[in-house]
Amino acid sequence: MAARPKDNRPHVIVVEDEQFQRETLIDFLDDNGFRASGVDSGVALRKLVEKDPPALALLDLRLPGGEDGFALARFLRERSRKTGIIMVTASGDTVDQVVGLETGADDYIAKPYEPRALLARIKALLRRAGGATAATPGPRMRIGKCLLDLQARTMTTLDGQDVPLRAGEFELLKLFVENPNRPLSRDWLLETTSHREMEAFDRAIDIRILRLRRKVEIDPAHPTSIRTVRSAGYMFVPPED
Repeated sequence: MAARPKDNRPHVIVVEDEQFQRETLIDFLDDNGFRASGVDSGVALRKLVEKDPPALALLDLRLPGGEDGFALARFLRERSRKTGIIMVTASGDTVDQVVGLETGADDYIAKPYEPRALLARIKALLRRAGGATAATPGPRMRIGKCLLDLQARTMTTLDGQDVPLRAGEFELLKLFVENPNRPLSRDWLLETTSHREMEAFDRAIDIRILRLRRKVEIDPAHPTSIRTVRSAGYMFVPPED
């Protein structure tokens, strides 16, 4: 008997305890170029991941069995930095959205959602993940009108003029270029970088972002490189050219 051809489509796991919603989404993803599986609990997810690791997981926040989407996001992120994670939250619940990002999710979408909108987010996230190796920050990264040298820990304008950076500002920019197109929460950014500088009036992340925008943005009043993500934090968007 001839062996069945291997299915090379990206594997997406749908974690949803409501059977009709789960099966409907699985069919939709199968029809749009993905190999989709569905589970209804954290226990089932853990078993499936061991046998068939996903390229991406869609995590419903409220689940039976003692584990919610936050716990599963932490589990998936600890297991692999490459797995895409999209948290499905209640409409308008910004607290859940922020906590989801802090626990390792790459993106979130609120119920009820338009399937095509979800599909676009999945494709965008997998494109970023697929290019992760090629997109690993090199020694010099462009941020707006500047070039950040990760090895020398310095920054210059595109025409070579030095731009002074505090240690904490460099660490903040380094976090951004290591996480392009990913919303990063204010609390996480502050906790990750605040130990670098102990100035009493330099601890608010919004003040640091304002200072950085004045240095890297072509128009600081209308930032395009370090963007504000409403109710979530900030996101670095690499230049297209």
